[in-house]
Order: sequence, then structure tokens, then C-alpha cells
Amino acid sequence: MAATGAGSPSRLVQYVVVRSDLVHKLSWPLGAVITQACHAATAAIHLHYGDPDTQRYLAELDTMHKVVLGAPDEAALSGLSENLTQAGVAHKLWIEQPENIPTCLALKPCPKETVQPLLRKFKLFK
Repeated sequence: MAATGAGSPSRLVQYVVVRSDLVHKLSWPLGAVITQACHAATAAIHLHYGDPDTQRYLAELDTMHKVVLGAPDEAALSGLSENLTQAGVAHKLWIEQPENIPTCLALKPCPKETVQPLLRKFKLFK
């Protein structure tokens, strides 16, 4: 990917953070966990549909960029949600119903460099 030049828009990314303990410790089926990530990503897009970054992200349909990270457990996911809220970063914490279990969160599409420092401690989901 070419570097972004001066004055050109930066690359938009939608980050999704999924609890890895759902698969590795609580034995959720992988498909169920992927479904949670899909719910969160769709909800974040829906909630911020009118946002200019979201519109630009959707306009680049064939080149959308998502990054899926893993949170080790519910506490880490909830802590991240609180940090994002305090930093003013729009996101959706997905809480599976009727169990009322926070499973993942998705940020609205945004420039990578604006949110990457808040996500630095989370590694790619495996």
C-alpha cells in the first residue's frame, strides 16, 4: 500500500475487538464468535451511518479494511470500551442477548493513526 501523501485522506479502518476467551476457554463455536463480530461491525456502521468517515469507508466497498483484534477476557473488553468512551472514540460494545454477555466491540470506521494508540496492547485475533 502506498503511503498517504500530504493533503490526501488517510486510510480508514474498522477495528473489531473480540473476546478470545470465548473460543479458547469457554469453548464457544468459532462460527458463533464470528457472528458476534459481524453483529458489532454492522451495528457500529448503522449507528454512525451519517458520519463522513463511515460514508467514505462504505464508498470504498471493494477495498474496505478491517482489523480483528483479540481481548483476553470480559474485563479487558469492558476496560477498552471505557477507554474508548473517555477518548471520544465512537464504537459499539456488542452484548449478546438474552445472556447479557459482552462479546466484542467494533469501532466506527476511522483513520488508523487516530485510534491505534488506544488499541496497541491488543494483538490480532487467533
